Parts: sequence; C-alpha cells; structure tokens
Amino acid sequence: MIKKIFKFFIIFNCFVIPFSKLNASVIEIGNNNAKIVVKVFSSLTCPHCASFHKNIYENLKADYIESKKVKFEHHSFPLDLASLSAEKILRATNDKEIRFKLLKEFYEKQKIWAVGSDIEEINKKIKKIGSKYGLSDIQMENFFKNEDIQNEILNSRITAVKKYDISSTPTIIINEKKYEGKHTYKDFKKTIEKLL
Repeated sequence: MIKKIFKFFIIFNCFVIPFSKLNASVIEIGNNNAKIVVKVFSSLTCPHCASFHKNIYENLKADYIESKKVKFEHHSFPLDLASLSAEKILRATNDKEIRFKLLKEFYEKQKIWAVGSDIEEINKKIKKIGSKYGLSDIQMENFFKNEDIQNEILNSRITAVKKYDISSTPTIIINEKKYEGKHTYKDFKKTIEKLL
C-alpha cells in the first residue's frame, strides 16, 4: 500500500513541481577538488544499496576518500515513503559526520526501521535512530512535515532519472559515467585506479 501511494505521489509531482538542480539533495564527503567524483543514487530501503555501502563505500573511504583522491556523493533516490522519510532525517543536521553516521545506521538497521503497517510506525523507528545522534523529536517532526525538503528530494530523483537514465538502485556514476562493473570492491577499485 505504501509503495502504491508513493508511486502516485511521484507521478503527481512530475506534473506540479518544476525541475530543480540535480545536486539539491546531495550528501557529500571528501575533497571538492578530487580528481574522481563517485555519485551513488540509492534508496535507504534498498538491500543492494545497503550492501554497496557496507562492502564498497567503507573501503573506498579508507583507501581514497580520506586521502583526498575521491569525493563521494550520496544522492537520494527514494523508492518508497519509508526511504523518503529517512532521507528527510539525514537533512535534519548540517553536521557532515553525523549525516554519514546516520546513513550507515539506516543501512545497517534497514530490516528493523523500514518495516511497519503504516508510515507513522516507520517514522517512530526512524526517530529512535535519529535521537541517538542528538536530534530532538520536534526537530525530526518538523523535517517529516517539511514540504520544501520533500520537494527537493523528489525533484532531484526526477532529474536524475532524466539525466542518468536510472532504472534501479544503486546506480553509480563515476566522473559522469555509469559504472557497469560488478559490485565488489575489487572490481570497483580497478575502475578507480584507472582514473587516478
């Protein structure tokens, strides 16, 4: 039911909301002048996205992001209302470190918070995670209800489909080219090394 409502909402927004800039809902880490920019379009309820974050992002961070060779960008591409809610809470803080800690926990605890009979139940679980990182109930409720944030996220999703022909998550773009290799760090690292 939630997915059906979300599908309608996406279609509705295609007609009533003008396109925004693609980087409107980016959460980024790394050197702005890095030679390589890795963009990952993902949904926080997608198990493949969680796997990518655990098996590739964490290694990429240690090997290339911290040494300023790679800039990493998480681009929101929510597939349902649950992932949209979680994306809103990622933006409830301007602290980059906390944002990525939240991102990691959302992926790690995906099977716990992303399940529920309705979006209110799911939002309660999301707030429980957010409270661990200093976010208040009022702060998070304001972000759940913030239509500007919601429109920003959904506009970016629509624009990403148009620009990068995204049909599944995660979709990885490395220096503006779609990565078509295997989702193993060994294969991903080979692609990065060729560009350095």
